[in-house]
Amino acid sequence: MVTRLSNAARSGSANGVVDLLDGGPGPGTVQIRTGAQPASVGTAATGTLLGTLTLSDPAFADAVNGVATANPITGDTAADATGTAGWFRGFDSTGAAVIDGACSLAGDGGEMILDKVAVIAGGAINVTSWTVTQPAG
Repeated sequence: MVTRLSNAARSGSANGVVDLLDGGPGPGTVQIRTGAQPASVGTAATGTLLGTLTLSDPAFADAVNGVATANPITGDTAADATGTAGWFRGFDSTGAAVIDGACSLAGDGGEMILDKVAVIAGGAINVTSWTVTQPAG
C-alpha cells in the first residue's frame, strides 16, 4: 500500500515547514552558497557564502495543493564573493536553520530560482521564485 495525502494535508504539511521561517521577532534570511547541498539541514554549511537575502515576514503565502510560494525576497545588492550558486539555506530570525535545497535558473530543477547563478562579488543576487512542495505520494 502507498500512503497518500489529501491536498489539505499536503498544504498543511508545507505550511508547517515554511511557517518555521517566521520564528523569532523579525524576518528570516536565506544564504546562497556555492557547491553541493550538505547531507542535512543539521550539517554544517559548505561552499562559499555568496550572499544573504532577507525574507518577507511572513516568508510564504499559504500553500495551495501542497505548494507554498515565497512572498517577495529582498535581494542582496552586494554579493560577498564570486562563484556559481548551487544551494540555499533558510533561517528564522534567531538564526535557526530550517530548510535548504537547490537553487538554479528557471527550468534547471532548483526549488529556488535565481535571476542568475553566476554571482560576482559586489553584484546583486535576486530570487525570482521559491516554492516548497509536499508531494502527493
